[in-house]
Amino acid sequence: MLYPFMTLNDNTEIVHSEILNMNGKEHVKVCIERPVFGGFQSVECYLPEYEWKNNEGFTKNDLEKFQEFLESAAHIIIELAREGGFDSASNF
Repeated sequence: MLYPFMTLNDNTEIVHSEILNMNGKEHVKVCIERPVFGGFQSVECYLPEYEWKNNEGFTKNDLEKFQEFLESAAHIIIELAREGGFDSASNF
């Protein structure tokens, strides 16, 4: 399941998974998607390693900006992934 995290001014959507157990470690998959004429640009990033995968259309500059953003928000995204997203976190 993916949980909404943020929509940027250019309609780029950032969503995240629940906590994923991979090789005994916690990971969170973050998906970033931006609508463009005729489709979408998309990329996945796995926290906490910032491992980028499946880039479809984003530039190196885009990825650098997303990296900087995720570095500043990763602790929040990981905590929300543990709690089941914003909706579950707001029930506390």
